[in-house]
Amino acid sequence: MPRIRPYKSVSRIPPDYAISTINPEEPSTLLSIIGLLDLATEGSYELDGRSVRNFGPSVRARVRNEAIGFIFQAFNLIGDLTVYQNVELPLVYRGTPRQERTQRVFGALERIGMTHRANHFPAQLSGGQQQRVAVARAIVGDPLILLADEPTGNLDSANGQAVMQLLGELHGAGATVCMVTHDPRYAGIAGRTVHLLDGRIVDENET
Repeated sequence: MPRIRPYKSVSRIPPDYAISTINPEEPSTLLSIIGLLDLATEGSYELDGRSVRNFGPSVRARVRNEAIGFIFQAFNLIGDLTVYQNVELPLVYRGTPRQERTQRVFGALERIGMTHRANHFPAQLSGGQQQRVAVARAIVGDPLILLADEPTGNLDSANGQAVMQLLGELHGAGATVCMVTHDPRYAGIAGRTVHLLDGRIVDENET
């Protein structure tokens, strides 16, 4: 198994946080560690005051499902499921009642303008539409932490601005948003911006 290199050092993730990097693999690795998809080989990571090294696989899975939302750069939609079913899936795993799932899914799809595509499959959507579905899936469970890997990378400027506005609304409602971006326009929106190079912080700005 490859070693997951620790970062020097991200001590506390504030409520609005942007990461900029030259190496495209670096921020994805960091988001995977923050989102409990990977464990760092060295160093420590505390979530809500608890070391994640003490979390077993079932606890990490539960925390991911209940508290963390992911917007993946590669979408990671399931091709055999409709848009509705893809967005609904985290709620199914959570055991949310069917009626509440329906309300939440259509609410999330409405926020990203995709209710008219609810019965379509991912292969029937453009890249930008798939990105918006990925955003809906990430926000449907009202996560406390939202990890976004280039959330506007496949969107035109209008839809990109809409997604950024939505992330701002989630942050305003109390969610911590940690976003990877190479676009300085969007990085500048964050309250804290960190630039990574070779696993190290080379610059850090707060607004």
